[in-house]
Amino acid sequence: MSMYASRMAQAISVTKSPKAQETLVEQFRALGDSTRLWLMLAVANSENAEACACDLTPETGLAQSTVSHHLKLLVEAGLLSRTQRGKWAFYALTADAKKLLK
Repeated sequence: MSMYASRMAQAISVTKSPKAQETLVEQFRALGDSTRLWLMLAVANSENAEACACDLTPETGLAQSTVSHHLKLLVEAGLLSRTQRGKWAFYALTADAKKLLK
């Protein structure tokens, strides 16, 4: 069994409530897209595990609106938090994201 499969099995086995399981399903669904996984890992590897959307967009080769859409989905899944600083949006890992990346 791979390290990731083992961690997923652990997460699911200790998650007893249906609501917590549904949250986990939504988080895995969000990470099922390679762009969103890349964005979350890019935030995780950024200084202080926080990144500006303006810094993430050029690396993807995608339009700013597309990157913003993917970041929004990660926020909705509870994996990233978003703070507005002037005209820039900054994203940081949530506690749930940190657990998944352990």
